[in-house]
Amino acid sequence: MIPRYTRPEMASIWEPQTRFKIWFEIEAHAADAQAEIGVIPKEAAKTIWAKARDATFDVARIDEIERETKHDVIAFLTHLAEIVGPEARFVHQGMTSSDVLDTCLNVQLTRAADLLISDVDKVLAALKKRAFEHKTTPTIGRSHGIHAEPVTFGLKLAYAYAEFSRARERLVAARKEVATCAISGAVGTFAQIDPRVEEHVAKAMGLVPEPISTQVIPRDRHAMYFATLGVIASSVERLSIEIRHLQRTEVLEAEEFFSEGQKGSSAMPHKRNPVLSENLTGLSRMVRAYAMPAMENVALWHERDISHSSAERMIGPDATVTLDFALMRLAGLIEKLLIYPANMQKNLDRLGGLVHSQRLLIALTQKGASREDAYKYVQRNAMPVWRGEGDFQTLLKKDPDVKKHLTDADIEEQFDLGYHFKHVDTIFKRVFGES
Repeated sequence: MIPRYTRPEMASIWEPQTRFKIWFEIEAHAADAQAEIGVIPKEAAKTIWAKARDATFDVARIDEIERETKHDVIAFLTHLAEIVGPEARFVHQGMTSSDVLDTCLNVQLTRAADLLISDVDKVLAALKKRAFEHKTTPTIGRSHGIHAEPVTFGLKLAYAYAEFSRARERLVAARKEVATCAISGAVGTFAQIDPRVEEHVAKAMGLVPEPISTQVIPRDRHAMYFATLGVIASSVERLSIEIRHLQRTEVLEAEEFFSEGQKGSSAMPHKRNPVLSENLTGLSRMVRAYAMPAMENVALWHERDISHSSAERMIGPDATVTLDFALMRLAGLIEKLLIYPANMQKNLDRLGGLVHSQRLLIALTQKGASREDAYKYVQRNAMPVWRGEGDFQTLLKKDPDVKKHLTDADIEEQFDLGYHFKHVDTIFKRVFGES
């Protein structure tokens, strides 16, 4: 985790003290269940909670023990025994390290997902507010980067709102899929521990029992989780790239907020660069990169190996921390985005009405021209205008083939900008509901 791109709320989920606290809770809840079914004394379970519930675990001490044992869970259990005393012999009975590690990881991932869902909600709120603000603000739609037909800026933001609504649904589903608990013993057979212990721990930790584990929780669950984060990152990048394009000097239809005292270049004092959306593009690449090792972690040897472990120690914190930062940055970017309707109108007018070419094409076919002829008539009048040699409407009115089918009034009718926006309300209702 790089501090520059880390928010404290997400970072705290992955801190060693948090991890050891979760490990303790897993062990203590397991002890409660063991005591309830008569495997260990009830007083022992009470003592475990009483001695360590409010303990601050000594991370340095655990690290010191691990340097000797070369085993992180044993190092923790040894330190826990130092805190709890003789009753610590009843801790971890019938359990294996993966019961603790995998259940803890899934607790952390569900907590991270809760923060990410909240982040997406903030992005959605910002997009909705600005979309309604510019619901009818005309702008040019572009395909291949070239002027196509008119849209509204509100529709551009509505596209993103719909996409992030799907992102939220996927994130909720990924959270549910990864929220499982395994307390099933060495190779997942419950030979040394009763399945009721797993059920108790799962409920206490806000998880559900893994239907069948080996020595690990199956990593396809985690692969889907990180793949979901990667898809959300791609949505972040898509919107960021749109903003970067709109901020180009030749376009300047929208622009990142530029604060008092902010500087865009060490060399050129005039610069106002889209640094936030460029940053989001880079962060999105990193989140997607973490999805690949998660997928490769699915294929483990037999009942388990630890080839996944080292990767997860990095991708768990880094992917969630990075996406959390990116989503919050994106929400702020949209909230403060500077939008320039006058520049949008100026760009709409740059091609002298060529953006209405399809309407002319359709009008000619409806008046009897073949599609092939209609396309030819419209295009031959459009190309001089493209080169800056005349006005589209004037040229059409002088074209004898066009005039065989359309009157001047018919031609003028096809240049109505509002025609393109007659279904904006319908689209908004589909995206936002009846609000």
